[in-house]
Formats: sequence, C-alpha cells, structure tokens
Amino acid sequence: MEWERYFRNKEFPRYATINRHSALQPYHQLINDWLSQENYQATRIYELAVTQGYKGSYETVKRYVRKVKEKRDRIAYVRFETIPGLQAQVDFGDFKVISSEGKEETVYAFVMVLGYSRQMYVEFMERCAKGRFLDAHRNAFGWFGGVPGEIIYDNMKNVVIGRHVRKAVFNETMLEFGVHYHFKPVACPPYSPWYKGKVERPIHYIRERFWRGYRYGDLASVNRDIRHWLDSVASDRIHGTTRQRVRERFLLEKPHLGEVPNRPYDTSGKVIRKVYKDCQVSFGGNLYVVPHRYVGSKVLLKVKEGILRIFHDDTELVVYRIPGGKGCVVADPRFYGALKTDREQIKRKYRISPVKGKATRGLLKHGIMDELVQKRPLSEYDVLAEVSHV
Repeated sequence: MEWERYFRNKEFPRYATINRHSALQPYHQLINDWLSQENYQATRIYELAVTQGYKGSYETVKRYVRKVKEKRDRIAYVRFETIPGLQAQVDFGDFKVISSEGKEETVYAFVMVLGYSRQMYVEFMERCAKGRFLDAHRNAFGWFGGVPGEIIYDNMKNVVIGRHVRKAVFNETMLEFGVHYHFKPVACPPYSPWYKGKVERPIHYIRERFWRGYRYGDLASVNRDIRHWLDSVASDRIHGTTRQRVRERFLLEKPHLGEVPNRPYDTSGKVIRKVYKDCQVSFGGNLYVVPHRYVGSKVLLKVKEGILRIFHDDTELVVYRIPGGKGCVVADPRFYGALKTDREQIKRKYRISPVKGKATRGLLKHGIMDELVQKRPLSEYDVLAEVSHV
C-alpha cells in the first residue's frame, strides 16, 4: 500500500503548494488610496477598479472593501491630554433659526476649545466666510487672553485647499494668519472625527445646554447671550473627562498661552487694481474715484463688511461704502475739484506735440495775434499806413 512505502522510506508525503493570487491583488493599493480620500461604497470602488482594467467579480471587491473598513475602524486611539497652552481645536456647528419673515434659516457657531482646560469660545455668524472665520479667531484669542501653540481643524475650505502626497495643503491666508499670531495650523486626517473630539462633543453640549429652548433674535443678541453663558455656566462646570472645574484648569493654562500681538491681522479681502485715466478703479461691478495723481498706478483695495478702503503703498487714499446695486460710480467730489486746480496736470493734458509746425504752434498756444502783433514795434504800423495812402 502507498502508506507502507512512505513508512519504509521513513518520510512523509510531500504536497505541492499552489499559489493562487486574487485577481484583485494588483488593485489593493489603488483601493486603499481611494478609501483614504473618500469613504466610497464597495459599488463605487468596483466601478473605479473596472475602469483600471479589473476583470474579477463585484463580490471580491466587496469583501476586500469591508476588510479595509473594519481594520480602519478597529484601530485603537489612545486618549491623550495636551499640556497647558499647547493646543486648541476648532469646528463649526449649524443651528436653525426662524427669520423675521417666518423663513427657516441657518446660523453657524464657530467653536474653539483649549485642549488642556476645555475652556471654550463660541461666536455665531451668518456665513462661514474667510474674513469672519479669521475675525472669530482674533476674538477667541482676546477672550482667552492668549494664543495656543497649535490649532487643529478638519478639512474645511477656509483652512485646507487640497492634499498632496496625503499631506494637507493649507490656504495661503491661513498660513500668514498663523505666522502673525505664532500658532501652527494642523489638519486632522480625513474621516477621523476622533482626532478632534474635544471640540466635537462641546458642540453637542452647546445644543443641549444653551440652544435648546433659546429664543433667537439676531446675531448681536445671541453673541452677547452666549458670552454670558460661557462665563457663568460653561466655565463653571466640572468637566466629565478631567473631573475638574473648567475655570480652575483655565487659570493653570492661561500663563502658558502665547502673547497676542499688539497689531491685529487685517482680515479684509484684498485685491489689486490699476487706476484708469479717468481716475477710476473697478470693483464688484462699480467704479470708484481716486485722486488724479495716482492715474496709471496700482492700488490695493481692502474690502470688509460693506466698506471699501483704497491704498497706495501704506497711504490710505479714500474710504467708500459699497453700494447695494451694480453700475454705480462712487466719487468723492473733492478729487475732481483737485484735478481742475492742478495746473501741472492741465499742462500735461494739453501738452503740444514736438512734431507740430511753428505756424500752428502759435495758434494753439497763444493765438495768432499774440505771436505776430504783440512783438511788432509801432513804427512798422506807420510805414504800413503811408504805403496804403500812396
């Protein structure tokens, strides 16, 4: 028998190993990259793989996608407590309100939380525009009396404009803002809500303890009320994680915050324009008049909260309120008045071309009588009179 032969030879049977590679294996890295960028469903991953040449079944893709997601969800993240002054986290929460016209609208709450003490700053706004976003930072630093060493954000457009080799590419204005206030902006990985949980949970706390039952009037009143609530309620609570009063931990953290610069960062929107020959610059569908001596120069327009300020280098030329409509010419009447009395400007405007003939030059400058008559002696007229009587 076959087993007797193996027994006599004192060796065990050897079995050939067959390496069976999944048809999906060459696409594993591609799928991992796709899932790191977006939380795609298996059906979408299958479609993408087919476009790259995959010939296998959908079920194989489905099993692999499930495996990747389960592994990602099983990763254990150890809770860490930051040292005082090191870190803050920022996020937005949306809150529904009823306008005076009875329409449902949305206001947004900017929330910054210090990592060590859990001290919060909250500010409501109508839109998450870049200028208002940076203004809220400045107000938060003033509220805290200092600046944390780094601030963590999710991938919001006001902070991150894209990713390159899995690293966040920050908005240039955000980088300048960070340099000015001496903090480092940090973007959390995509689909990682646990990365900034210190600010995710406070938004829920605000909804339940401040917003529920609150009667909204306008932004000014809600921001006044939230500041009072922060100081009297939120700061006085015993935090569930630290088991300490927020206000007491903040007193320990505050000395470790960076100093707020004396000169605030200008959060205005900024554009460059050239001054036309008619002393005007164009912006937002309207024309704005500047002093005539800046014709042909480039000027800096700073826009914020409906106000337009125009600068040449460090000199502020004029401040205008932006009109509600389009096609308007906004002017300070003093500028055209100054142009009319500027003799040098008038001479430049009516300067004679060097190619003009001498005969026409007299006509253009002083008139023919000035060129001929004023330079003749009176004796010449006597001679002409005698000739005419001959």
